[in-house]
Amino acid sequence: MEDLNAILAPGMLVRHPDCPDWGLGQVQSNIDRRITVNFREHGKVVIDSTRVALVPVFDGS
Repeated sequence: MEDLNAILAPGMLVRHPDCPDWGLGQVQSNIDRRITVNFREHGKVVIDSTRVALVPVFDGS
C-alpha cells in the first residue's frame, strides 16, 4: 500500500477523517512520515502518517 500522505506539501488543505469537528487544516510540514497540520478548530497537530490517512481538500470547503 502506498502512502498517499506522501503527496501532502506545505500549504495544502486537509481534513482528519476521524475528527471532522477539527475543521479544515493547512499542512505546515511533512517530514519523515510526520505531518504537522494547523486545524482551524483545534490548532496545530502532528500526525503520524503511518496511522492516519489525511483527506486532501482541493475546493477549499
